[in-house]
Amino acid sequence: MIQRVKSSPQKSIGSVRIISGLHKGRKLPVLNKEGLRPTTDRVKETLFNWLMFDIRDSLCLDLFAGSGSLGFEAYSRGAKNVTMCELEKETYNSLLNCKKLLGNPSNLDIKNCDSLKFLKTNSVKYDVIFLDPPFRKDILQEVFPLLTEFATHKDTLVYVEQEIENELITPPSSFELYKEGKAGQVCYKLYKVNM
Repeated sequence: MIQRVKSSPQKSIGSVRIISGLHKGRKLPVLNKEGLRPTTDRVKETLFNWLMFDIRDSLCLDLFAGSGSLGFEAYSRGAKNVTMCELEKETYNSLLNCKKLLGNPSNLDIKNCDSLKFLKTNSVKYDVIFLDPPFRKDILQEVFPLLTEFATHKDTLVYVEQEIENELITPPSSFELYKEGKAGQVCYKLYKVNM
């Protein structure tokens, strides 16, 4: 949930809260921009309860980082390394600022890149992948086919958050539905990869 904090007259700024881990309770600034939609605390808490035994010492990829809510939470909860991809320059700079506020940790890698190109060129095998792309742009239809070629491994966990009206977009056949939930106009699912 975005909370309003005092800001300059030119930019309205909100915040996201880290729920648990090393930086529990820490609020990080988020630009209040059209299309930037942080995962709510309620959904995030459910997700990280699902990931309770998987996140520590994992390699995580936050493919459409946006506010950074999921990537920063994974880092706070002990992920070995978190890679965050964000194409929009101003949002990317905001993520860099948040990284500095957390002490500029070396295991937080924030990239200013196109997520689809990243999938085509990267060969790292991740343990947890977060997919929370901008809503109503049909990006998952492009992402899912690429994931079949992407360097995932058996038991990789893939989290997908999307608008309810696009719930029927089909993931790769190697994805086994593990957990799912709904909140308002959002549906969210956790898949296990079966290679």
